[in-house]
Amino acid sequence: MTKPSYKEQPLSGNSNEFQRNLMASKLNWLRAGVLGANDGVMSVSGVVLGVAASTNVESTAILVAGVAAVVAGSISMAGGEYTSVSAQRDSEKAALEIERTELANDPEGELRELAWFYEQKGVSPKVALLVAEELTSHDALAAHAEAELGIDPNHHVSPIQAALSSLVAFAAGGLLPLLAVIGPWEHYRVQATVGSVVLALVLTGFVGAKIGGAKPARGIVRNVFVSSLTMGVTYLIGLLVGTHLI
Repeated sequence: MTKPSYKEQPLSGNSNEFQRNLMASKLNWLRAGVLGANDGVMSVSGVVLGVAASTNVESTAILVAGVAAVVAGSISMAGGEYTSVSAQRDSEKAALEIERTELANDPEGELRELAWFYEQKGVSPKVALLVAEELTSHDALAAHAEAELGIDPNHHVSPIQAALSSLVAFAAGGLLPLLAVIGPWEHYRVQATVGSVVLALVLTGFVGAKIGGAKPARGIVRNVFVSSLTMGVTYLIGLLVGTHLI
């Protein structure tokens, strides 16, 4: 039986590459979600513990401060993410437009340039030129965008999606210390908040380390240490302010 040519064979390589890109995209979103939730936990816990440390502070005041921190932090995170992703997308589109113009004005020069990029990766000049010609005949803009700019011209991150993801993640993380500090355990609200925050940070530190391929123990210790320092400083400030000004 005659072996089918490469054009007749299943595109298993392309399929695997598509699956890897899809998985990488999902992991990036998951990582962003974990970091957003972690920021919410740390920021809001610092605020509510600082207020709770003040003398003669009722649960209503703590609730107002906590809700304000969740809302302000979520909107701030969403706005910052929207601005950042929009700027990145605009920059990518501008770079692609320049590349599109260069391809139209000097296709031969762009072909040599693409071959040169592959030569820098260790490919022989002859093979590099063949690769550049094949890629150019398939999709010249995509080939140059990947080699020169490191971007996919057919895929741009949505600023709105990024903003909404950050907003939800921060709010979800911030609600935990808020609910813990206003719970029915009024005399133990600080302990309850610290305990719930530490557990949440252990979880986000573990997940974040796993996603990044790092050792979970190191990520957990770093995460808990930084947040504990944040809570401790804000609690002490609340004590000092409450003692001298309230």
